[in-house]
Amino acid sequence: MILALVVIAALGFDFTNGFHDTANAMAGSIATGALRPKVAVALSGVLNLVGAFLSVEVALTVTNAVVKIQGSTGGPRPELLADGGTALLLIVLAGLVGGIVWNLLTWLLGLPSSSSHALFGGLIGASIAGLGWAGVNWTGDGSKLDGVVGKVILPALMSPVIAGVVAAAGTWLVYRVTVGVARRYTENGFRWGQIGSASLISLAHGTNDAQKTMGVITLALIAAGDWTDTGAIPFWVKAACAVAIALGTYLGGWRIIRTLGKGLVEIAPPQGLAADSASATVILASSHLGFALSTTHVATGSILGSGVGRPGAQVRWRVAGRLVAAWLITLPAAALVGAAMWWVGDLLGGGLAGSIVIFAILVALAGLMYLRSRRERVDHHNVNDDWDGAPAAAEPVPAATAS
Repeated sequence: MILALVVIAALGFDFTNGFHDTANAMAGSIATGALRPKVAVALSGVLNLVGAFLSVEVALTVTNAVVKIQGSTGGPRPELLADGGTALLLIVLAGLVGGIVWNLLTWLLGLPSSSSHALFGGLIGASIAGLGWAGVNWTGDGSKLDGVVGKVILPALMSPVIAGVVAAAGTWLVYRVTVGVARRYTENGFRWGQIGSASLISLAHGTNDAQKTMGVITLALIAAGDWTDTGAIPFWVKAACAVAIALGTYLGGWRIIRTLGKGLVEIAPPQGLAADSASATVILASSHLGFALSTTHVATGSILGSGVGRPGAQVRWRVAGRLVAAWLITLPAAALVGAAMWWVGDLLGGGLAGSIVIFAILVALAGLMYLRSRRERVDHHNVNDDWDGAPAAAEPVPAATAS
């Protein structure tokens, strides 16, 4: 029963990951009109589904980099396997609840926070509560960039800056190269290029983020004695995670798409192509080098950079400040929720009763946030409406530059 709750919660996290991160890939294409909103999220959903089956390299080591609940073989630590792995299952369930609650709260507020950091934060908080500070892999063994500092914090600080610089340079170059060329001859090309680069982001997202949940579920199966191979993922786990993230992606996460596509800067097709290309380049390069980046941070940095690089564009820095604040508190906030959930479960004996109460709290909080979201609906009909409270229009751009 506890294992079933963990699997359901893990798929629930995968679902929220899908609609949270659709904005990373498709906000620009929707904002520029390169794709109709429903078509964009459907395309992203299909590519996330495909990407989830392409690789399982990180699935069984997803928690090793940040918390110490796995041994060197990828299986659970022996001391956590008593009583059918109840101790580990409670940590994982509490961590998942922390990640889901933060994902839903930031979705309600329209803030594109990192689903990966929410999951890691929840697991860190639950591990500290259950195992003490020694249960977290803060810096690794010192031989390479590893642990929370090397795999989470440093990439989170560096990736949006690098993506922003690349996007700003690309946007400036695009506008310089097309000076004097009529807009009607360039925008269609930019839109087609944008579709291609946005699709690449969606595919890369599926190969990476769906695996995090695959790893969590497989670890839980091993802890409960229902799976023994630490070098493989059960097919039903792959399929379930792929479908969950694809379904979440298709539902769109319209609030976050609106913030990225309309709230930061008004995006033109050349900017959209530069931003999406920068995001895809940084994500794929980091994957090759073994760094776990947040696609949310990369995509937001790219969109900001495209605004800086476009002559006459006006970036809404107040909105950007809200996003940065959300980034900074994502991991500690999710960690606090994860720790609180573990304490609740442990207070009730750490077994089935505690797990049911934790899950019931998750369902109640999710229901309340969903009902609250219905008061101010954002969907494919109004996602591209003018941003309320937008600053005054920028000064007209000279004709030769705007062409």
